[in-house]
Amino acid sequence: MNRKIIARDLLYPDCPIRNILARIGDKWSMLILYTLADSECMRFNAIHNAVPDISQKMLTTTLRTLQQDGLVNRKIYAEVPPRVEYSLTERATTLLPHLNSLINWSLENFTAIMHDREISLIE
Repeated sequence: MNRKIIARDLLYPDCPIRNILARIGDKWSMLILYTLADSECMRFNAIHNAVPDISQKMLTTTLRTLQQDGLVNRKIYAEVPPRVEYSLTERATTLLPHLNSLINWSLENFTAIMHDREISLIE
């Protein structure tokens, strides 16, 4: 598909690509994906400890959303007490290089962006 057509379609609310970008670009999804990328699998509390400023409700909601989108696996073990582990899917691992690129861009531009923010507050 032509890049200009895709860019134009992103402007329309019903664009499926826009929907996907909005979901992975929300406040928590990328942080959770980044956290899960460091481990083969993680339990809920381990993820919550790694991202301490997320509420348990929001973590639950975000994990469900990522699972619905095929980015996170949820494995339930038949044990007492029940044990649930989360891991990245193969699809999510294809997203990681792009996530790393965004992180690197942020690191490279952090100082300049913070400087521009300070200037805009003064003006």
